[in-house]
Amino acid sequence: MTALVDQLRAIVGQEACLSRPEELFVYECDGLTLDPSLPSIVVLPKTTSQVVEIVKACRQHDTPFVPRGAGTGLSGGAHAKSNAVVIETSRMNRIIDVDVENRIARVQPGLVNLHLSKAVSPHGLYYAPDPSSQQVCTIGGNVAENAGGPHTLKYGATTDNVLSVEIVMPDGEVLVLGHESGFGSGYDLVGVVTGSEGTLGIVTEVTVKLLEIPEGIETLLGIFPDVVSACRAVMDIIGSGMVPAALEIIDRRTIEVVEDSVYRAGLPRTAGAVLLAELDGARCALDDQVVRMQQLCRDAGASEVRIAKDSEERDLFWKARKGSFGAMGRLAPDLYVHDAVVPRAQLPGILEQVSEIGERYGLLLANVFHAGDGNLHPIISFDRRDPDELDRVMKAGREILEACLAVGGVLTGEHGVGTEKREFMSLLFSDADLDAMMRLRRCFNPDGCCNPGKVLPVTRACVESNPAARDALLELIP
Repeated sequence: MTALVDQLRAIVGQEACLSRPEELFVYECDGLTLDPSLPSIVVLPKTTSQVVEIVKACRQHDTPFVPRGAGTGLSGGAHAKSNAVVIETSRMNRIIDVDVENRIARVQPGLVNLHLSKAVSPHGLYYAPDPSSQQVCTIGGNVAENAGGPHTLKYGATTDNVLSVEIVMPDGEVLVLGHESGFGSGYDLVGVVTGSEGTLGIVTEVTVKLLEIPEGIETLLGIFPDVVSACRAVMDIIGSGMVPAALEIIDRRTIEVVEDSVYRAGLPRTAGAVLLAELDGARCALDDQVVRMQQLCRDAGASEVRIAKDSEERDLFWKARKGSFGAMGRLAPDLYVHDAVVPRAQLPGILEQVSEIGERYGLLLANVFHAGDGNLHPIISFDRRDPDELDRVMKAGREILEACLAVGGVLTGEHGVGTEKREFMSLLFSDADLDAMMRLRRCFNPDGCCNPGKVLPVTRACVESNPAARDALLELIP
């Protein structure tokens, strides 16, 4: 390993190659604190050519490597399994080019998401995907996880806003996939890479769409007696034909925690839930929609519907929503943030089930979620040093996922599979589905040296009883 450290230092410099235990400790996990794994080395390149040299050095020393952005992922996708080298892209943070006329930007992967919108705002433009960690998460990490955010409802997730990517393949070759026009020929390999969780290569440049800042924005805060009635309002709003920019629900426990934190926004502590709704578009079209949305909320049981009086109050509402995960850190040392998606019509029933599961296991569980997408985020606050509590957290987590799948849901909306849900993949996908995914990954990453141990399960019921089939399967798993 000493020879590899020397080689990596020659590529990026002494200060950009970390190998002392106290330096590596902070990279033992991402936002998922379960299942941490200490890397052997952390290296911080600044250019694509340095990434190529790092990859080739790792291969020369038969050492796996893991791409990592800001480490805000919530599914263990950046955990350094197999004593891997972490290739951290935070120093690759430049905006390479902004084409205002064509409304596109070419950026390095370590650029913080929010910094892009701030940089292009003087041109009347912004970048639409806005995860809750927008102030710190990176564009490269967003591509890896196909990140979403509150405005996915109207503007789509990362995959809908990426035109092309430059990627360093696991053998060191550099490819450019897609085209800045959005009309790349052949297979949609940009779509394949987006959401692949760093298992196909290391993204070193991204070309994204930019959108025009809407002429008008209206933000409403519906105050409801409970989460179920707020969910019914969401269904009624979507059913009316309106396409809001965002529909977010915050439950009572989250409201209380947020109001006790630096993210305080004046949310009513007596509410069972609040619905944060946003409309945007041509100014002349908004007033009528605001009136209709207010009425639909009242019909569903809202006691009050506030309208943000100015951009300052709007920012305050969003500060409460986007700061809610951070505020939950007041309750316990660890958070387990789930990320399942259910059909919108199933929201009232599934929220009742999630609440029942949390109570049955005696856990501190809250809900703040993208209601317009059906993207749930049950949050369990716990202390992983307590084995009994950790066991209850894991059992409750599995039951929540199984309940979501039982009503036609899927395992993840925006956080990815990583190590967290890897063994749950067979609950959703058939053997044929998983084999197809494995074979696709081997086309990019044939020997599994790039981000090993992520996304695909290592055991499946159908092969556990068949040693020959199991050996064949394991042969395929990178």
